[in-house]
Formats: sequence, C-alpha cells, structure tokens
Amino acid sequence: MRIEKAKEITGSLSKPSKMPGHAYGLPAKECKTGGKLQKVKGSTCYGCYALKGCYVFKVVQAAQYKRLKAIRHPLWVRAMAMQINSKKTKFFRWHDSGDIQDLKHLAKIFEVAKRNPDIAHWLPTREAWTEKYQDRAPSNLKLIFSMPMVNQDATGKFKYTSTVVTDPKKATCPAPNQDNECKDCRACWDKKIKNVAYLAH
Repeated sequence: MRIEKAKEITGSLSKPSKMPGHAYGLPAKECKTGGKLQKVKGSTCYGCYALKGCYVFKVVQAAQYKRLKAIRHPLWVRAMAMQINSKKTKFFRWHDSGDIQDLKHLAKIFEVAKRNPDIAHWLPTREAWTEKYQDRAPSNLKLIFSMPMVNQDATGKFKYTSTVVTDPKKATCPAPNQDNECKDCRACWDKKIKNVAYLAH
C-alpha cells in the first residue's frame, strides 16, 4: 500500500501545535459518553473546545466525519499504522477531538499501536467500559480514563487517569506555564505517571 492510498482510507492526521507529535480527531458531536456530558454543567465536557473555534469549520467537520466513517474500512488498521509510521514521530495522540466509538474501534486502535512498537501512543477516553480491556492494551499505548467532572478525584480501577482542576496548585500539566505547549513534558505518554491533572480553561 502506498502512503497516498493509506491517507485516502483513513483521512489526514492533525499536528497540534502544542504537542510533540501527530494526532487523529473524530467529531466531538459523536462522542458516546462525552455527548451526554456536554450538556452537564460542571463536567469536563461542558463547553467542549472541540465544539467551537476552528473545529466548527465545514472543512474540519467534513474531515472528521470522513475519519469516523473510515474506522469501518477493512484496511483501516493497516492504513493507520502506515500513515502514523510515515511521520517519523515518537509520540502519537488519539482523539484530540472525539472518542472511542465501540469495542471494535478500541481493538483496532490496539492493533495499530502494536504495528508501531517504537511509537508511544496516548489514548484518553471517557468511556468507562474500557476499564475491562486495559490489560489488553499493548505496552506502548497508555489508555487513560478522563474523570468526567471538574475537581473530581481519580477513582475506579483504571491504571491511568486524568483529572481537571480549578486550583493551579493542584495541576500537574505544565502547559499553562509554558506557552500552552508540552515542550519537554511527556507525562501523558509516560506509564510511570498514574494521573495527570489539567488546569481547567
């Protein structure tokens, strides 16, 4: 398969300016749990950043829905693995917008990561059912459960979690103090870090 064909199947990757690698986004409107939380004041999805700004442009929405449809393609795993590998990056983020759709989708993401063993994959999710499958995640993929409410402590049986806090002293993500960029921080990909606390914005 040529890289042009792979891109045709999967849709393009994004390159968030704050991160050290590429990402892959789906439409936030199609989040399963997140779609419900978007209507709950005080939740981490209320006022979702992926439902405003550049994300609402028609061209961006079209690209996201193309990617959503693509996950059902029989060659999606092969095409995604090839496209990610072609970027020569060491770090990859799943879903800078959107979330896991179902178990088949999760299994495919696991397979893509297995095919890119030298790349660290960060997979944040608000889908609590994925807890049952976290032990099946390949060693180079960090599956992180994002706590649904602002200022909610990390709970449950997840190995890795993320929280959103309003107190700057409790935030562990350094981005707000360094031009909103990761710079040399890799906490979201580092399996030695059990929880990352983001400052609410």
